[in-house]
This record gives sequence, C-alpha cells and structure tokens, in this order.
Amino acid sequence: MQTVSDFILSRLAQWGIQRIYGYPGDGINGLIGAFGRTAEPLEFIQARHEETAAFMACAHAKFTGQVGVCMATSGPGAIHLLNGLYDAKLDHQPVVALVGQQARTAMGGDYQQEVDLVSLFKDVAHDFVHVASSPMQARHLVDRAIRIAMERRAVTCVILPNDVQDLPAVQPPREHATVHTGIGFTSHAGVPASTALQNAADILNKGERVAILAGAGAWGAGDELLQVADRLGAGVAKALLGKSVLPDNIPYVTGSIGLLGTQPSWRMMNECDTLLMVGTAFPYSEFLPEEGQARAVQIDRDGRMISLRYPVEQGLVGDSKATMQALLPLLRPRESHRWRDKIEKDVAQWWKTVEARAMVSARPMNPQRPFWELSRHLPDRSIITCDSGSAASWYAQHLRLRKGMSASLSGGLASMGSGVPYALAAKLAHPDRPVVALVGDGAMQMNGMNELITIAHRWRDWQDPTMVILVLNNGDLNMVTWEQRVMGGDPRFKDSQLLPAFPYADYAHLLGLEGIRVDDPEQVAGAWEHALASDRPVLLEMVVDPEVPPIPPHIPLKQVQNYIKALRQEDASGGAALRATLKQWWAG
Repeated sequence: MQTVSDFILSRLAQWGIQRIYGYPGDGINGLIGAFGRTAEPLEFIQARHEETAAFMACAHAKFTGQVGVCMATSGPGAIHLLNGLYDAKLDHQPVVALVGQQARTAMGGDYQQEVDLVSLFKDVAHDFVHVASSPMQARHLVDRAIRIAMERRAVTCVILPNDVQDLPAVQPPREHATVHTGIGFTSHAGVPASTALQNAADILNKGERVAILAGAGAWGAGDELLQVADRLGAGVAKALLGKSVLPDNIPYVTGSIGLLGTQPSWRMMNECDTLLMVGTAFPYSEFLPEEGQARAVQIDRDGRMISLRYPVEQGLVGDSKATMQALLPLLRPRESHRWRDKIEKDVAQWWKTVEARAMVSARPMNPQRPFWELSRHLPDRSIITCDSGSAASWYAQHLRLRKGMSASLSGGLASMGSGVPYALAAKLAHPDRPVVALVGDGAMQMNGMNELITIAHRWRDWQDPTMVILVLNNGDLNMVTWEQRVMGGDPRFKDSQLLPAFPYADYAHLLGLEGIRVDDPEQVAGAWEHALASDRPVLLEMVVDPEVPPIPPHIPLKQVQNYIKALRQEDASGGAALRATLKQWWAG
C-alpha cells in the first residue's frame, strides 16, 4: 500500500528534488518512515537544528538554481524553521517547507505541540501555505508548492497532519471539486516589448556617465552585462548578493556598494548621470545617486521591484540575460572614454588601498589580512559563503572573485549563523568543488560548531574533500560593537559583546577534521596553502584584533562625532580602536 507520505516523496522526486534538509520528530514520522522504504533517488540530510536545515535549503536554491526543500516536525520543529525560511524569502529564493502537525482529531483541543501553523507561516510563505486535510489533496498541494516557489521565487509551505501522512494515497477522481495538477515545465517569454526596449536604449544612449548596479538577479548574465557595460562605457558596481555575478579582476568593476562597499562604487554613484539597475533590490538609497541626479532604467523579472529603490523612467520586466541580449543592438558605442578611464583609475587605486590596509600591523593580527591572502590562493571554481558581521565587510571589500566562482551570504535578512550551513549545502550539491566559509566567532558559536559535526560525519563521501571554515577569533561580537560606537555614540558594552573563549581549531581536531590556529600575519599565506591542500575539511582559526574598524566608503560627520564620543568612554580598548582607525585612514 502506498501511503500519502510515500506519494509525496515520489512526487518530489518526479519534480527533480534530490535532497531534503531536516530533523526528525513524531509529527513527521510518516514521512521519515517513507524515506526508509523509498526507492527514489531522494536523500534526507539530517541537520543539527531545523533553523540550519532551512538555511541549507536556501543555500541549495542559491547554488543550484533548483527548489530547496526542508522538513520539520510539528510545534517547536516548525517554529525553528522560520529564521532560515525568512532568509530565503528576503533573498527571493524558491524553498518549500514540509511541516508536520498534530492529528486532525486533536486540533482545536489545546493538544501537545498544537500550534496554529497556517497563521505562523502565513507571512513567510504568504504565496502558498495550506494544510492537507485529505489524501486527495497531496498531489496538488505538492505540485502547487513547487510551482509557485519557482514562479514567484518564494517560500511555500505544506502542512501535513500526522494521521494524514499514514493514510492510503488516493488519486483525485474525475469529478466535481477535485484538482488535477501536473509537473510539466513552463516556458517564459522573458523579454519586454520592443517599444519599452527602445525607450530604455534612448535613455541609456543619451547618458555621458553611465553607472550599472548588478544584483543576484543578474547571475548567469555576466557576459551580457559586460557587453552592455562596454557598449555604454559604464562602470559596474555589485550589490552584496551579486558579488559573484562578475569577476573582480575586470578593471571597470567597482566592487560592492553600500555600508560594506568600496570607494569607487561610492564615487561612481555620486557622479553618474544615468543608472542601469539589473536584478537588484539593493536597499540603501543613500548610496545610490541623489534623486533627480540620474535618469534610470531597471531590469527585473518581478514588476513589483521596479522603481522600489530609485525612480526609474523605464522599467523592463523580464529575464536579465534575455533582456540585455535584446537591448544590446539598440545601444550605441561610446566615442569618449573619459568616464570609463576615470572609473578604471579609481578601481586600480582602490585595490592598492585595500592591500595597504590589510598589511597594517595589529594586535595580534589584522582581520583583513586573511581575506586579502585568500584571494591569491582560492582554487578555480571555488564556492564561497560568508556569515553576517564584520567578516561580511572584509568579504565585500577584500575578496577578489574570479570567473567561474560562486559566492553568497544572508543578504536581505543578514542573519548570523548561516555561513557554515550555506557551505555544507553548497558542498553537498557540488561535492567536486572547493568550498570556503568565512565566519566570525560569534556566528561560529551560534550555529557553526553544530554543523561542523555534520561536516565531520559526511566529508568522506565527497569527491573533493577541500572545504575550509575560516573563523575570525576576536572574542567580540564585532559588527554590533562598531554599530554601538558609530550609530549611538555608546562604548562597547562588555556584558553583551565579549564572547566566551573557545579553542576552535582543537574542537575541529576532536571531530577528526584538521584544525589550524594562526596568530602571526606572516603565517597566513602558508596556512591558506596548507588548508586548501588538505585531505579533509579544515577549520582555520585566525586570531585577530577586534579594534581594526570596518570602514565604510562614506562616513557622515555625525557618525564621526558619535565614534569619538564612544571611544572616550572606553578603557584601553578605546585608545586601541582610535589608533587602529588612524592607521587604516593613513593607509587609505
């Protein structure tokens, strides 16, 4: 007898799903039992926590382009999924959550682990969240959850009462009040109308100083993006989620934009007269041109995003790659190269500045140094993940990605604890590619150490064991400390900011992995070489100075005043932070 759970796994496999990330519990016993007897090529990946399972599903979607699927039991298990699902929602990734629920007969009876899951998931999965109250619904609930997740690039959720999971599977009969869904693929036109393309071309052709901002929605359209930039004589800035859209060794790619961005990106946006945005929902308007300064065109597959961040004259709703291919013949080559030449000089100077800052001495070590050295040692086809915190600043400003590399982090949600789960999902999806995770010690203590156990459990199955987890050990929740100082003028509050000491490299050894601890800047390059050549995953613990500031491309006067006020109220750390800041400014 095929149960509803058997059918659901079979249907997911028919959709091409290869793995489901989750954690067991009695609310999904039917589904777990079906895994034990299925012949489908469908793998259950046991995470250490439901939150990290959802992070892994999000990362799976990011690094494969496929739908990510996660699973949790009723009550607390379902609740734990939410943070990782919100990460997927805010970064527009297709993820399906399968969630257990108490038996239908118990609902409404204040039963153990009874939670109103429809209400709980209605925001994060607002495009589609439904309860399977009958076996006949299983087919269309699974089909619609997958299809809507793909079409809307959204989170969807199917709630499965545990008694329904074990009922016999039933195909819907051909009669009234039944639904008959299918798995067939959908073809999209993907290109706006010719009139809209011509309007956009007219705007771009008239610009003398064109800037391009590319986000994650331009992924896979890098060649077209470069052709458009060359035709317009434009520079290209990248939103943080779009860091791997273009390589960083192209002379007119200005790098990241925003609080974690570069000086060339800041200057380009302040001096441009025309802006082309491609596949981006970059949120910080203060880093875009002043309203009225630049005429603007925007390309996005979702019309709801048009003119959301900056007023545009022409919005083009379509696939980034296909739309730029259609736009290219309408663009006129630039005769003057003055604007492009200026951008390239700014970029060349920026990389000298970044290197100079990374080489500044600190106690015991400058946190920028590991990121600068990593750029020279990254293997081809590497996948890089990063956690939230000061590590994201160094990742955004220092890491030079090459063609063929992929990278991502928690962008819209900017959640701590995502870096190692992201890396694990990337390695499971691409076991032949090197993977590097860049993580602060706060994020490592939050989630990373737990999923290191999963890495230790699974790495022997990988075609290429190359996986390095960089931990910046500074004993401080560093980004929040800097925000306290700069935003509020408050000194570091030690009770909230300082972290318990922990031997990260020794912990990796305990798990059967390799652990390397470095506190000498002259050993950083050699440590990267050794870690990337190891026969097993490596935890690379870098002991770094918490007082080296992550300097944004622009600092308002009020923030400077707040910073000085905060440092005056601190003990020796305030003086150390001031000296480190002056060294960084001097190097820049």
